[in-house]
Amino acid sequence: MPKPLIGISTYHEESVRWGAWHQPAVLVPLDYPTYFRRAGGLAVLLPPDAPEAAAETVARVDAVVIAGGPDVRPERYGAQPHPRTGPANEARDVWEIALIEAALGSNTPLLAICRGMQLLNVVLGGTLIQHLPDVVGHGDHSGPPGTLAAHVVEPLPGTLFGSLGAEAYEVPTYHHQAVDRLGEGLVVGARARDGIVEAVELPGDGFVLGVQWHPEAGLDTRVADALVAAARRPHLVSARRPEAAPHTATITDTDFPSPVA
Repeated sequence: MPKPLIGISTYHEESVRWGAWHQPAVLVPLDYPTYFRRAGGLAVLLPPDAPEAAAETVARVDAVVIAGGPDVRPERYGAQPHPRTGPANEARDVWEIALIEAALGSNTPLLAICRGMQLLNVVLGGTLIQHLPDVVGHGDHSGPPGTLAAHVVEPLPGTLFGSLGAEAYEVPTYHHQAVDRLGEGLVVGARARDGIVEAVELPGDGFVLGVQWHPEAGLDTRVADALVAAARRPHLVSARRPEAAPHTATITDTDFPSPVA
């Protein structure tokens, strides 16, 4: 059986230096493609493009991964920025929203990691906690800048994520935001011991999973294994969800800048 093609979102950096060159580039940490190759997939990188290309892009892959990254723009879920909310990457927000919508619409297996899970929740009309220490009273969900922390997540029985392993286990983590109000149709698949939502999913006949930690940075491959297994199954043509009410993450042409020549 051919290895499934796993498309991983990337992000644009205006100025990257290697050797004598100093140029715009699209990037994603090497851990991402390595993680899905270890699980038996073939990783391809999805550079930011015009949102109208998302459906065609998703049609060429067997599964989509939305990678971690910067905070989602609070206005997308009807909030004013918290003082600790970082600057948004507008082009990335728009491209990844389009990828999520295309994956949901085509029932293509979708895994959303860290920021990706937050963006999935926003696309489905949910909201975010903008600074977790304000809510839980500690900073254990992230380490010092550039350093992953670790904490335990507890799978919930009867969920997709719960079916991947019933025991609580420690995960690598780095986030200061989290899901607040769940988006339409989402259910919680795991929580941290302080009650913070650590996994979300859409029940049904497909595979839509968001995890708040960074599985690609650890040794446990259960999340990648599950995505690759789902990607081997024939995709369903019907959309996963009925026509949804408008939400704050709606894409407009003005959200996306002209491509760099």
